[in-house]
Amino acid sequence: MISLYDSAHQRVLPIKPRDDGQISIYVCGPTVYGPPHLGHGRSVLVYDILRRYLTWAGIEVHHVSNITDIDDKIINRATSEGRDWSEVAVEWEAKWWESMDKLGVARPHDTPHASQYVTQMVELIEELVVAGSAYVTSDGVYLSVESIEGYGLLAHQSLESLREGGGDRDVHGSEKRHPADFALWKFSKPGEPVWPSPWGDGRPGWHTECVAMSLDILGENFDIHTGGLDLTFPHHENERAQAVALGKGFAERWMHHGFVELEGEKMSKSLGNVTNLVDFVDTYDPRAYRLLVLRSHYRSPMEVTSTAVVDAQAALARLDSFARRTEELAEATSQGDADAEVLGRFSNAMENDLDTAQGVDLLFRQVRAANTALDQGDKDGARRAAVTGRQIAIALGLEFHLADDQIPTKILELVETRQAARASRDFARADQIRDDLAEQGWVVEDSTEGPGVRKM
Repeated sequence: MISLYDSAHQRVLPIKPRDDGQISIYVCGPTVYGPPHLGHGRSVLVYDILRRYLTWAGIEVHHVSNITDIDDKIINRATSEGRDWSEVAVEWEAKWWESMDKLGVARPHDTPHASQYVTQMVELIEELVVAGSAYVTSDGVYLSVESIEGYGLLAHQSLESLREGGGDRDVHGSEKRHPADFALWKFSKPGEPVWPSPWGDGRPGWHTECVAMSLDILGENFDIHTGGLDLTFPHHENERAQAVALGKGFAERWMHHGFVELEGEKMSKSLGNVTNLVDFVDTYDPRAYRLLVLRSHYRSPMEVTSTAVVDAQAALARLDSFARRTEELAEATSQGDADAEVLGRFSNAMENDLDTAQGVDLLFRQVRAANTALDQGDKDGARRAAVTGRQIAIALGLEFHLADDQIPTKILELVETRQAARASRDFARADQIRDDLAEQGWVVEDSTEGPGVRKM
């Protein structure tokens, strides 16, 4: 069974499914008020890869990811554009799914919306008030963190240290009892969406929706709760606190992925370098972003540079060439023809905290092995490597482009001729072919996995 780093325990631990043969995963989804950025892309791809691997390994996965369609950002955008908040949410959710489809992300089994769960959230807050864990102020209903045993688990800080570091959570000038207390219900202001509640008209706070949704759809003690490192505290801690206050079992494991960096800087709006994912998937092969995610460990920062994208596209061209060359061999075989030892190494890598980089390395080793075997006339060896490589690609969610209408056959033949020249150390001939390709409007790019070609 797979083992993952648990943010609560700060070590890699095995996943012990609540239900035999099944794993339940809750992914914190988007707030739909604008175009998704590369950080969103990494988030969905990390957990798509996890889901695909588990499914490939024979595990049934229940994947839930919410849509936050009630939020200050949505309301502010609607106000500035003179539109209804729901219109803004619907528009940007549609663009979200358009980008996810281009990335090849499998749709979650359930996509609960905050606007659909207001009644359940009101009921949950009522329980917290009755239990004495929540209190009413002039601007809303707040959770008292001092009433929660073990509050600060995911932050790995005590309540006292959280009070000392209150910052913008300071209680001065507010009715909050502790700097870390957070809003469960916000009383409405003019022009904001409104729902009824026992305490007054208003709308739910952000931290409550995922508690109501995950417990309703997945039930208590579901297996994995995921999200970015920035959600660990306070968002996930505040979700957990509400479940604890209600005496309900919540997530058994907490999985968080690292940030995206552009040219060495953490991606953030304050740096002004948030890249629009919509533009990225329209400009490049969307599979390139999946490959970048796969090449980095999910807990580490992931750097996105133009060089890395070009290299990823070149590697994909090599992968597609392998798929075309071995298509007939692989079609006549089954998974049983794969190299069990290699697939075993792949499974070990993936089940050791989702080591996708090693998985990708094993994939391209099979690409090289299949090509070498074909060059030597070893069809059995080529077949075994081709089937093994295909199985790994399926588990990673890497699709092949077998038919490439954009690259003419004569161009592909020139690339192969150039590669043969390089292999025989006829670099003058290789350089001449590269120049010929450039004159015809094509750039050939070399990488550790082999050459790729793209239009200038």
